[in-house]
Amino acid sequence: MSLIRLSLVPAVLALALAGCAVSPPTGGVSANGTVRCDYRPGGSPATPVDLPPVTDVPATGTATLTLDLGDTQVRVELDRAAAPCTVNSFESLAQQGYFNGTECHRLSTQGIFILQCGDPTGTGRGGPGYAFNDELAQTKDYPAGTVAMANSGRDTNGSQFFLVYADTPLPPQYTAFGRMDTAGIEAIAQRAEQGHDASYPDGTGRPNVPTVITSVVSG
Repeated sequence: MSLIRLSLVPAVLALALAGCAVSPPTGGVSANGTVRCDYRPGGSPATPVDLPPVTDVPATGTATLTLDLGDTQVRVELDRAAAPCTVNSFESLAQQGYFNGTECHRLSTQGIFILQCGDPTGTGRGGPGYAFNDELAQTKDYPAGTVAMANSGRDTNGSQFFLVYADTPLPPQYTAFGRMDTAGIEAIAQRAEQGHDASYPDGTGRPNVPTVITSVVSG
């Protein structure tokens, strides 16, 4: 599937392992446990948003957010130490309501086991109007429960992300920045069991069970 920016790369079902350069936060971690992040222009925003804070970004601890899917809630623990700039961006977008009413537009049930979300247009083409670097130092693999960024190549992160509902063999090229709880994994897996419409050329498609994020809130 020839996916555009901020979606998983075309050969994601049969990717060869490749070397991954890690782009750290700008300037590294300071003595008080914060970093400076670089968010640069990257296309037109699907929904207008302010840039996330770029200085004094926390690089320790965790944050818990809940994705409300209408009929179920998925709790996600975000890891600031593993991916501070990614978590900072995700929290900022959530606080601004960017994800509210967005459809999870892509489900894969063979080879890789993911549900991809985060595009207000629902097309796989939308992003927040900025891009930022990968944070791959602690990204090793993608077991069930992983929350990771979708991208179209090195350092092209925006707003699209994917939820891993079963162990998935991907090369460490997608920043892992959080984990779903057990109930969340089961909720996404149950949706996946209902299949998708195979509307994408690579054999993935939109979930047969419409999955819309109504809100993302702290806690």
